[in-house]
Amino acid sequence: MKMESSHPLDLTRAAAAFAALGSEQRLSVLRILVRAGPDGLSIGMLGDRSGVTGSTLTHHVKILASAGLVTQARQGRSIICAAVAFDEVQDLSNFLLTECCADTPHSDHDHG
Repeated sequence: MKMESSHPLDLTRAAAAFAALGSEQRLSVLRILVRAGPDGLSIGMLGDRSGVTGSTLTHHVKILASAGLVTQARQGRSIICAAVAFDEVQDLSNFLLTECCADTPHSDHDHG
């Protein structure tokens, strides 16, 4: 069964994105950025909220950005990190759930 999505993920891209989330600190950073919304946060504010700072935070953000989950942009002298890749995060969720219950013998897929 083909996955239906406006931005379908292939197995390789999905695995790379999930691998990037395989660290508690990176997952925490992404969740903080998702909570911040499309305007994102400065690196300093992200560090304050996550408790991860300096080169460790920069490293985690770089991995999340490489996976397409986070973008970085410079605004004046600040670097803004924004989890504006909401489509990518939604695609990861869809990747897992799009074929939910497809192999069950029941035609009505009750999730509750």
